[in-house]
Amino acid sequence: MRYAYAITAAMLASGATATMVMQQPVGAQVAQNAPGTIAAATPRAGAPLSFADLAAKLQPAVVNISTTSRVPVAQGGGNPFAGTPFGDLFGQFGLRDPNNNNNNGGRPATREATSLGSGFIISADGYVVTNNHVISGGPEQQGRNAPTVDSITVTLPDRKEYKARLVGRDVVSDLALLKIDATNLPFVQFGDSTSARVGDWVVAIGNPFGLGGTVTAGIVSAIHRSIGLGNAYDRYIQTDASINQGNSGGPMFDLKGNVIGINTAIFSPTGGNVGIGFAIPAEQARPVIETLKSGGKIKRGYLGVGIQPMTDDIAAGLGLPKDIGEIVARVEPGEAAARAGIRQGDVIVKVNNKDITPDNTLSYIVANTAVGSRVPIELIRDGKRQTLTAVVGERPPEDQLAAAAGGDDDDGPNGTPSQGAQSTRDSIGLGVQALTPDIARQLGIPATVRGLVVSSVDGSSDAASEGIQRGDVILSINQRPTISVADATGAINAARAAGRGTVLLFVQRGAGSPRYIGVKIGAK
Repeated sequence: MRYAYAITAAMLASGATATMVMQQPVGAQVAQNAPGTIAAATPRAGAPLSFADLAAKLQPAVVNISTTSRVPVAQGGGNPFAGTPFGDLFGQFGLRDPNNNNNNGGRPATREATSLGSGFIISADGYVVTNNHVISGGPEQQGRNAPTVDSITVTLPDRKEYKARLVGRDVVSDLALLKIDATNLPFVQFGDSTSARVGDWVVAIGNPFGLGGTVTAGIVSAIHRSIGLGNAYDRYIQTDASINQGNSGGPMFDLKGNVIGINTAIFSPTGGNVGIGFAIPAEQARPVIETLKSGGKIKRGYLGVGIQPMTDDIAAGLGLPKDIGEIVARVEPGEAAARAGIRQGDVIVKVNNKDITPDNTLSYIVANTAVGSRVPIELIRDGKRQTLTAVVGERPPEDQLAAAAGGDDDDGPNGTPSQGAQSTRDSIGLGVQALTPDIARQLGIPATVRGLVVSSVDGSSDAASEGIQRGDVILSINQRPTISVADATGAINAARAAGRGTVLLFVQRGAGSPRYIGVKIGAK
């Protein structure tokens, strides 16, 4: 034993090392992080040991953008976005009321507002890219009550200031293109964001809190990330590079110095950086910017359907796998989907031979399909797959779409439960009754709507946890119309007999658009 220890000590003292090799059976599966299976995390050829040279080269093309505007303010003030995780998409807005006077004699109150953000130069003759919300003077609500920007100022890193004119803007993608009168400017170009991988280094440059040029570094945390906006461009690069208010509109670079993203949003319960930032991928931004620069109109594909993702409950109600496809909650008359024969309740699983998934949504695929294209649409109807062909239309303006979607009405009915309501209350926690013309008027529901109105909700039921309220109208259960209580109980009993623990309700609230809700069936 002493001899063995002495040999070991001698080997360590002389710098020698001993290695034990464990032989794996041929073809055996090994751990993902087994020794020898991962390349050492050292800089690859050409990668910097420091970001200093990269930052010095790129910073001159990143600018500060400031605006002044007059914005309408509700009497009593207050920030309607305060306290929300995505409340302010980087804009830093300051409201000033020099007279501190909220009594405006009944006239609409306005305040002078300033916004600070970032941007980057993409040509030597002064084209500048930024976010639309940076130069809008404040958060826009689909074009309603949008403040008018009086002036836009672009400040270069050498402190030279230029008045900028707005070349074009696109609310949907949150992009804007500016022009300043200058020549021989430093500029950067877009790169290939499709090659970005989770774990790649990225560098963000911008003007957080108006402090001036600031460089931060991090990695790509996720790609194709949805942040719940639900539109055709709800698909971002997520990063942990430090991003704060004022970084909005600034570039995200790869290690080659190419712009692979435009910093746009942060997730922050407190308003500060918590390591979760989002950037518009270059693959989405470049076509929009090129169209704005050429003076063209942004055209996006449109089917004319209201859709919902396939949640666990909805999938269970239909007896289908989750995370595959999206269910059609509404079909707009006369639009591409209606002309193709798509119906409410269809589950669309493929468009133009591309699978519909949470990372590749129907909205994204259709919006990026050329207007006028004939595309195959694969869907599931009544448990059977079929393929239809649609001619993609042109997406209407966002304010028109918002108006078509309608709003919610939280008022409930004043009726009393019918005798048969107890059976549905026992099974799904909802008391229901026939929708009479009088109740429909009280609820603000169109006279053409047929269904059962929810007269009571068991607070401990799954239906309550899913947000169903007194006054909601159940149009169908498991795709079967529910005109009477017997229709509802029959659909629920049929689901039980088929061994399903969930039923799919199609619910309307007020004059708003109906939506699907999966509700668990209670013990009989």
